[in-house]
Amino acid sequence: MQDTRLNILVSAIAQRSQQWLSNPWRRISMIIISFLFGVFMGTAISTTAGQRATLDIYIAAILTAVAEIISFIFYRRSSMKRGGWVEMINIFKIGFIYSLFIEAFKLGS
Repeated sequence: MQDTRLNILVSAIAQRSQQWLSNPWRRISMIIISFLFGVFMGTAISTTAGQRATLDIYIAAILTAVAEIISFIFYRRSSMKRGGWVEMINIFKIGFIYSLFIEAFKLGS
């Protein structure tokens, strides 16, 4: 691939973000933020989709497909090659699914 300005810029941003996330406290704080944002998005999407009863099946299929794609990307790589961003997306997915379970328990009680 040619070294265009855009290619150099994207690789520099990726390298600096990896260096920034190498600090353990920053990494843990970003993981916690990702989890809480996943919980928020799960609650927001489930309540928004629940208002329109016609979209429930389609949204459930899309969310299941997205969760499976994220799992495929995360678990396909070895633990040495996983980047910080891939780990944060997986934690986001875990928070999202946790939120959907919480919503299901609220509806069941």
